[in-house]
Amino acid sequence: MPVLSRVFMALGAVLAALSVALSAAAAHLPALQQGGAALASALDQQQFHALGLVLVGLALARRRSLWWVASGALMLAGQLLFCLNIELRLLWGWDFARGLVPVGGSSFMLAWLALAVGALWPERAAPAQP
Repeated sequence: MPVLSRVFMALGAVLAALSVALSAAAAHLPALQQGGAALASALDQQQFHALGLVLVGLALARRRSLWWVASGALMLAGQLLFCLNIELRLLWGWDFARGLVPVGGSSFMLAWLALAVGALWPERAAPAQP
C-alpha cells in the first residue's frame, strides 16, 4: 500500500478518534457545553471528513490519482482551518485565525469535487513495452 494512502487513512482515524473524544468532553465539560452550534458543527464536520480521509486513502491504495491526493490534502486543510480552528477557539480562546474558518469550509467543498473528478478521470493506459 502506498505511503500516502496509509498516511491519509491513519490521519483520518486519528481525527475521528479526536472528534469522538471532544464530543464526549463536550457532554461533560461546562466550558465546551457553551460552544453550542459552532462546536456541534465543527465536530460533525470533523467526523464526516475524517471518514472522507480514510476513503481517499483507500482509493489511493487502488490507483494513483493526483486528484485524490489533492482531495486528501484539501480535507486535511479543512480539518485544520475549520474544525480544529473552531475547537481551539472554544477550548483555549485561540482566536487569531477565526477569519480562516470559511477557507476551511471551502477546502472541504473542493476536496469532494476533487474526489469526484478523480473518480471520473480515466486511468492512463500503461506505456507499450518494446
